[in-house]
Amino acid sequence: MHVVVLGLGTAGAAAAAFLARSGVQVTGIDALPLEQTGARWVNGVPAWSFDAVGLERPSAPELRSPSAPFHLVAGWGGPSITAPSVLEVDMRHLTTRLLDAARGAGAELRGGVRVRQVDGGRVELPDGTLQADVVVDATGHAGLRLLGQPKVPAHDLCAAAQEVREVADPDAAAAFFRERGAQPGEVVCFTGIAGGYSILNTRLDGRHVGLLSGSIAGSGHPSGAAILKRFVADNPWIGPRVFGGQRSIPLRRPLEVIGWGRTVSLGDSASMVFAAHGSGVAQQLLAARVLARELASGGDAWSVNVAWQRAHGGLLASSDLLRRASEGLSIDDLAALMQRGVMSPGMSSDTMAQRPPRPPLRAVLRAGRGLAKLPKQARRMVPPLVRGRLVEAHYRRYPSRPEGLPRWRAQLERLTGQPTWAPTTTL
Repeated sequence: MHVVVLGLGTAGAAAAAFLARSGVQVTGIDALPLEQTGARWVNGVPAWSFDAVGLERPSAPELRSPSAPFHLVAGWGGPSITAPSVLEVDMRHLTTRLLDAARGAGAELRGGVRVRQVDGGRVELPDGTLQADVVVDATGHAGLRLLGQPKVPAHDLCAAAQEVREVADPDAAAAFFRERGAQPGEVVCFTGIAGGYSILNTRLDGRHVGLLSGSIAGSGHPSGAAILKRFVADNPWIGPRVFGGQRSIPLRRPLEVIGWGRTVSLGDSASMVFAAHGSGVAQQLLAARVLARELASGGDAWSVNVAWQRAHGGLLASSDLLRRASEGLSIDDLAALMQRGVMSPGMSSDTMAQRPPRPPLRAVLRAGRGLAKLPKQARRMVPPLVRGRLVEAHYRRYPSRPEGLPRWRAQLERLTGQPTWAPTTTL
């Protein structure tokens, strides 16, 4: 089997590495030089995701910061809750590690090459044509869209930005975090600052501070880049930029079909993002692992689709319901939910780790009592939490054959209240 991977960011690089390690012939193509592919900033990644796909957990310089207390603050200075953070990973180094693993396992990788056309398994390049049994589209939500999926609407995009900056005044920096109950190395996350779905993460590590911001700019809010720029201007203890970047992250439910014909859509191309907080790195690794396992064992694009949907689709669809509900929360709503124990450390920890919220009984009872005193917030938050469990169960029953798709999609639409999508071409 020959697999051509288009796009060598995290998703594509992981796919190339896992496929090559499984004995599959792989050709990887990216429009950028290989040393420039993928994200060029720091992302939060749960440690368990590396274990799940058989990758060593990152170490310095790939690992910027280990897990530490994470202080979630309502607005710029309201009530807060504290839970463990995830790993902060320099994506430049992770992508390089995955590309090196792919090469070491025999994959052919080519950077600076623009694809002219893809027709089934035929990939036309400026210097010739490749014939593939499967083509993996990992070119992002604004990339090739080889399955014919629609563009992600602006109100389903998180405008995110991340920077690592020097600290110009260490004493003032330490005071900023100390005043908010945090020590160096701990995260202070201001939430709800530009609509219910918005954050600014701040973390002080020695002579550097990491800043991560995001919002849904398509709904009329300032973008993550604008929030970050304003925060830097208002805090003169923050010094020059070291590195970072910005991008839009798809938040809609993942594609209801990610594998069709000879094409598999992977990563942001398929909206494989934990929408509750807009992180996709762990999901890209998991999807690449499913892809390699299925194709190496004789499967095809459709079997990759079925395996991934049943294993991971439900959690991401459920997280999208939570994201949609959170958009309408005000800072006062967030403060009340924290004070009443509805937003608890356990729930925050599960969400950051990209696991289904499964708080202990004591926390559930406390949250129930809190919601009873917050009827407005309860009407917003309880239905999506309940529907989320039903959606997760529905994805575990994903049809084994394409003929079952129309009925499955109709049931999903009733559960979520959102339209679904599927390719219109013949399989």
